[in-house]
Amino acid sequence: MTAAGRVRSSSPPLPSPLAPAGTTPSSWSADPYADALRTGRGPLFLRCAGGRMLPLDVERWCAAADAADHEVLRRCEGPVLDVGCGPGRLVTELSAQGRPALGVDVSEAAVDRTRRLGGRALHRSVFTPLPDEGRWGTALLIDGNVGIGGDPLALLARMSGLLRPGGLLIAETAPVPDTDERLRVRIVRSADASGDTADLDAPGAPFRWARLGAQALLRYAARTGGWHPAGQWASGGRCFVALRSRRGADRVPPPADIPGPAVAGPRDRPPVVPQRPSGDSPLARRTERT
Repeated sequence: MTAAGRVRSSSPPLPSPLAPAGTTPSSWSADPYADALRTGRGPLFLRCAGGRMLPLDVERWCAAADAADHEVLRRCEGPVLDVGCGPGRLVTELSAQGRPALGVDVSEAAVDRTRRLGGRALHRSVFTPLPDEGRWGTALLIDGNVGIGGDPLALLARMSGLLRPGGLLIAETAPVPDTDERLRVRIVRSADASGDTADLDAPGAPFRWARLGAQALLRYAARTGGWHPAGQWASGGRCFVALRSRRGADRVPPPADIPGPAVAGPRDRPPVVPQRPSGDSPLARRTERT
C-alpha cells in the first residue's frame, strides 16, 4: 500500500462481466453462502488468490436495518432497485415503510429469505434484463456490491441504464478512500492460520470481484462521463458515495446534494407481484398494528 493508501491488485485485468454469463450466479449460489444466509450466521469469507481472506458480515446482513442503513434509505428517491439485495433487510424495510422497492440477487437462498420477510425480489443477475429498466429512481450497491463483476466501468454503465434520467446511485465503499482492487475470489467458511483453505465445504468456482474506496469510485464515475457526484458520508464505521446520472441531464438538472425521499406516484411502482409476508416480517407486524 502506498502512503496515500492505494491498494492495487497485481493480477492482470479481468474481462468484462458481460461475457461469461452464469459465472457469478453459480458462485454466489454455492452451499457455504446459502447455508450462512439460512442460519443467519458466519463465519464466511471471500478467499482471494494467494490466500488473503475478506470476511463477510453475514450477521449484520441478516439482521434488521441499522442506523447506517436508515441513513441510506432516507436519501432514496422514488422506486428503489437493490442490486445484490442479499437476505433483504433493505428491501424489507422499504416495503414496511410503504415505499416501492425490488431486490435482485444471484443467490436463490437470498431471494427466498427476502420474500419470506415480505420484500419483493428476483433471482437474477444485474447483467440480465430487469423490470422497468430506465425507470428506477434509485439503485443501491450496498455491502460491497460495488464490486459485482470485478469491472467498475461495466457496472457503472449498467447502473446508468437502469435508472431514470437524473436517477440516483448510492454505493457503499471500502473504508480506505483510494482502495482499488480487482480480485478473483471464492466463498469459503474457514481458513487455517497460514491462510490456506481446507475447502471441505466444496465452495463454488472462483469469480471476479472488486473493492473500491470513495476516491476510486469517483475516478471511475468521471471516466464514464455519465455521473455527477451527489454526496459522500460515513455512518456506523461504513462509507458511502452517491452519484447522480447525467442521462437526460438536459431535462433533469442535477441538484447540489441528495434531497429527502421523493413521494412515488403510481407510475413509479415496479410491476412485480407482492410476496406474502411471514409472521416475523416487519411488514407483517406493521400490518397487524394497522
